[in-house]
Amino acid sequence: MFTHTQIWGAIDKLAESKGLSASGLAKAAGLDATSFNKSKRVTPEGRQRWPTTESVAKCLNATGATLDEFTAMIQGMPSAHRTIPLIGLAQAGSGGFFDDAGFPAGGGWDEIHLPSVDDPNAYALEISGDSMEPVYRKGDTIIVSPNATLRRGDRVVVKTREGEVLAKLLERETARTVELASFNPAHPLRTLERNEIDWMARIVWASQ
Repeated sequence: MFTHTQIWGAIDKLAESKGLSASGLAKAAGLDATSFNKSKRVTPEGRQRWPTTESVAKCLNATGATLDEFTAMIQGMPSAHRTIPLIGLAQAGSGGFFDDAGFPAGGGWDEIHLPSVDDPNAYALEISGDSMEPVYRKGDTIIVSPNATLRRGDRVVVKTREGEVLAKLLERETARTVELASFNPAHPLRTLERNEIDWMARIVWASQ
């Protein structure tokens, strides 16, 4: 079975082989120019978005490549899995697991094989408790990307200077405050002063 990274990597490789960008390939195939943008490959909720068989077929027709050639490109792409640190949500609030920038540091964690993301500092958190239901349940694993750009509406993990670790929706940011909405409707909107926040990072994948 081919992986998400392999499929999209093969589309990029096909475009490159024809002297095109990903956007140029999409346009040549009669698709919206943004169809193959990297931002379109993962939903705002962190779920993987796959190209359709129709869009792949249109790319092959536009470039004259055969299905066998495209399959060979897929097989030539690296695996989409790598080992990343796995930290319990409760553990994450204690010292020794993160540096000042919110990157995983030190040791003492478990490791797991999960789909790779384009961030060498990515790590996984195991959900505990029910405060994030119904979106995340106890035992779910989320991948956090410290280097990902943050936007309103993103699912994020926030660590406060007091050691509290929260998984929330980024509702609003100002120069002084950050407003965070809960996944669980029983929990109210929370507003933090920026000087209360140690770091904040985007959730890019979840094992649901």
